[in-house]
Amino acid sequence: MPTKTVTVGSAVGLHARPAALIAEAVGKSGVPVTLAAPGGIPVDAGSPLMIMTLGAKQGTEVTVSSDDEAVLDHIADMVAADLDAD
Repeated sequence: MPTKTVTVGSAVGLHARPAALIAEAVGKSGVPVTLAAPGGIPVDAGSPLMIMTLGAKQGTEVTVSSDDEAVLDHIADMVAADLDAD
């Protein structure tokens, strides 16, 4: 499965709002996507609660995995963006 490692960009890390936005995008894509913190077990990126269990703070490297390259790139870009910025 293709992967991409990115640095969490949101100031609060992958907490409630960023996790919800990422999970919503994964759900709309209809393609399985996982996220993993260094040394951690991959979690379903379609679930905001599972994303929050990563405990990924701003600056943490997260590995995004998906068989669909376009979805992989889109979700990786979201993880790297500050999703709390107005």
